[in-house]
Amino acid sequence: MAKPKKVALAYSGGLDTSIIIPWLKENYGCEVVAVCGDIGQGGEELAGLEAKAKKTGASEVRVADMREEFVRDYLWKLVRAGGEYEHKYLLGTSIARPLLAKKQVEVALATGCDALAHGCTGKGNDQVRFELTYKALAPHLPVIAPWREWSIVSREDAIDYAAKHNVPISQTTTKIYSRDRNIWHISHEGGALEDPANAAPEDVWMLTRSAKDAPDAPATVAIGFEQGVPVSVNGKPYASAAALLEELNAIGGEHGIGRIDLVENRFVGMKSRGCYETPGGTLIMAAHRELEALTLDRNMAHYKQKLALDYAEMVYNGLWFTPLRESLDAFFAEASRAVTGEVALRLYKGTLEPVSRKSPYSLYSLNIASFTMGAEYDQKDARGFINLIGLPIQVRAALASKAKA
Repeated sequence: MAKPKKVALAYSGGLDTSIIIPWLKENYGCEVVAVCGDIGQGGEELAGLEAKAKKTGASEVRVADMREEFVRDYLWKLVRAGGEYEHKYLLGTSIARPLLAKKQVEVALATGCDALAHGCTGKGNDQVRFELTYKALAPHLPVIAPWREWSIVSREDAIDYAAKHNVPISQTTTKIYSRDRNIWHISHEGGALEDPANAAPEDVWMLTRSAKDAPDAPATVAIGFEQGVPVSVNGKPYASAAALLEELNAIGGEHGIGRIDLVENRFVGMKSRGCYETPGGTLIMAAHRELEALTLDRNMAHYKQKLALDYAEMVYNGLWFTPLRESLDAFFAEASRAVTGEVALRLYKGTLEPVSRKSPYSLYSLNIASFTMGAEYDQKDARGFINLIGLPIQVRAALASKAKA
């Protein structure tokens, strides 16, 4: 690859991307455009970001507020699909990467960059997510992945490099968690968490109270949906999707909702251990499942569950900008036309349970489901139904009986 003249770097201001700016200038002699997306990582991470990037050598810094777009066009699609990776992970990091990479490509094309760069390690999933997006949206731009090139092999090495190049960072060798935060979740990896035999230290958690410190009195939160998309909290409608999610994050975090400790199978082939906090997302996904149970018929519900597994795996593996993902979203949108209503959840010290489900499209019929015998369900019909369903079993049993005789 010919040396680029101008590189668009996916920039977060964290340890890796902070040292990449001077490294690119030192090794490629190029201009660096730092591209950062505000997807709800919080004011502390974004404070002073532009000044820091320029101080470490960036010629230009672009920070885009993408919170509404992230929630509306990415997270709500995940909710509607019911996507959870390996039954636990709500895909907070995975689903953010395609959006960040898309913005990076847009800035690269607008500013005349002739290459793209990211700070993902050669062991992680994020390198795949970023680069598959690059291939979909700007296949002509070459990619620089410093972790696959430089001699740095550890976080400690990266910290040493930062010190030698006067790059300000918050990480230390004594507290070296790798974190990724957005409006949906925060992930924690590294440090004491690398050994799955270690319990997660309490200082890992940042968004949620521990169960023992959560309020002693339970609380109830009601979440309203229209066609599978959250629209209200406790009867209050929200025009802003991001504001709705922030409200549920505060409620869930207060009651210790949304912590998971997960050993997962990475797309690149290894197992890794991470701790995740998704307070509002956990409430939303739980309420959405309950509403679907009320409004979807059996065949649709069961088939959708199968596709949800595929959808979650595609998101995890970085296959967002693909025809299959778009086609699945079209299916989920159609399947969710009747997923409208409200579900109330009771929260208590890290636990949640549904207490109320309401929908104008409810398929639950009290006349049919009640133990009181009614005219809408003739119990005599069950005999023929069982006989037809059991016919293959009966034939097989008769054949086995003859074989023994």
